[in-house]
Amino acid sequence: MAGGRYSDESKELVREAADMAELVAARTDLRRAGPGRYMGLCPFHEERTPSFSVDADKKVYHCFGCGASGDVFTFVRETEGLEFGGALEWLADRYGVALERAVEDPQADARRQRRDRLYAVLERTAAYYERVLWESPEAEGARAYLASRGLGEEVLRRFRVGWAPSPWDRVLVASRGAGFTDDELLGSGLASRSRRSGQLYDRFRARIAFPLSDKRGRVIGFGARTLSTGSDGPKYLNSPEADLYRKGQHLFGLHLARRAAASSRSVVVAEGYTDVLALSQAGVENAVGLMGTALTEAQVRELTAAVGAGGTIELALDADASGQEAMVRAAALASGHDVTLRVVPLPDGLDPADLVARDGASRVASLLAEAVPFARFRVEHILSAAELGTPEGRDRALAALRPVIASLPAGITREELTRQVASRLTLSEELVGSLLSASSSSSPSARPRRQPPRARAVLARREQAERTFLALCIALPEHGREALRRVTLDEHFTSPLVRRAAEHLRGHLAAPLDGLPRDDEALAELMAELTIRAGRDPADPSMLEVELLQLEKDRLERQIAAGGAVADLAKAREQVTRDIRTAVTRAMERTASADR
Repeated sequence: MAGGRYSDESKELVREAADMAELVAARTDLRRAGPGRYMGLCPFHEERTPSFSVDADKKVYHCFGCGASGDVFTFVRETEGLEFGGALEWLADRYGVALERAVEDPQADARRQRRDRLYAVLERTAAYYERVLWESPEAEGARAYLASRGLGEEVLRRFRVGWAPSPWDRVLVASRGAGFTDDELLGSGLASRSRRSGQLYDRFRARIAFPLSDKRGRVIGFGARTLSTGSDGPKYLNSPEADLYRKGQHLFGLHLARRAAASSRSVVVAEGYTDVLALSQAGVENAVGLMGTALTEAQVRELTAAVGAGGTIELALDADASGQEAMVRAAALASGHDVTLRVVPLPDGLDPADLVARDGASRVASLLAEAVPFARFRVEHILSAAELGTPEGRDRALAALRPVIASLPAGITREELTRQVASRLTLSEELVGSLLSASSSSSPSARPRRQPPRARAVLARREQAERTFLALCIALPEHGREALRRVTLDEHFTSPLVRRAAEHLRGHLAAPLDGLPRDDEALAELMAELTIRAGRDPADPSMLEVELLQLEKDRLERQIAAGGAVADLAKAREQVTRDIRTAVTRAMERTASADR
């Protein structure tokens, strides 16, 4: 695990420094529900009634709607799409905590040092390209080109746009002089090797350089555009797939757009680098770019994490054939995620950068407001391109429309689109409805959508009772210690996870979040849930006694079902049942007395 590189002391310092309420408030509105406690709408699933509880002092959260639980590290992992190590580093950067490394095996240490060196040479090169763009006479043409696209210095500096100079070895010589090896220059994608001579040379030369960053803002490569119309090379040249850069796994500008995407619960996806810069300059701060690739499953996961469950992905792609194909692919990928896909209706022949330069920010804002659900956009596009004057053309249109309509659940949108198709094809709504429904079950688009990633598992009654018992033990530690002493872990707990929680609490009841095993994520999430419940739900020793007796009754019933000494067990069960009635009555009386 990546986080194993850092000492436990460092992790606790980060945990103490992190502001849980601030982190969650960036994703959803919170209202105070008591000292150090907050409630809000869950950022992991759609809901109208707040069920997301945060304990800012203990730095844990739990959603009573979908079951999502965890601590500050879990929250950052889930919302930022990071592994534990990345979440730890992200929090350390945010709250200014210096991390100390733990002892690690030599191979892991060597891999880490190599990656750190690659990040360092890429960061050094990005800063150099920036300086060349603004200070070198050679970059005058690049500055003029960027200005002609309507891009100002402020947005160019924000995205760290630079100029890779034309000499074949400028970066190579400077990096070697700074102590970087040829292997590191090749691994970073900054150098290429000549097939003819075997000599190394700068990969990027005489090009505008757009730094490509990971979600933490670390430079992992470059996308570079030539200004030469007669060049034999490609118009755009990206870093090769190497140690840090993986084509199709990153989105241009995501590290800058993430905060705006989280607060608005939407993200605008464009194609090119200049599109993203132009949109950002026009006030669309939640814009990201595809970096010259078709949308991938990994990118859709990143987008979903950025906007949260139930958020919106708005496609601002070119209206040409390739843009249409990209939208269809995006729809297929998005169908497996809890997001809404909408299409921004760009004018034919204009990309977002052209649109901003020609019509200004207000026009962009109006088009974003006019974004339509993908299904509606797709239906309109198919109808506008179809030959509706012939029976064959209408048949082809129906065949293209069938999977689009079939992907929609029964409801108003599906009815409206069916009505629209019927009107355009001059057919009855009943006939069109039957034709569009025919064989829809065989269509890939008709497959039911997967459940959101955090769909709550329905827990059995017995496990719920076991969890309630442990939450009460935490809420009433003095009585809880005695209650935990009276249970037998293997006999009273049916869930292995709850059994591990009970065992942990026997030694950590005063501080349930301390001493958790590093590799047991499920236990950490359950302890967060129990801690939240212990602080939220009313607690009384009589309630704890009821739950303890219920565990005993369930234990006896399992033994009877297994064929034990039925008579003796049944007698014991009857006595426990009577004790439960007495305890419930006592609990009700105490609760009524407390209310008066």
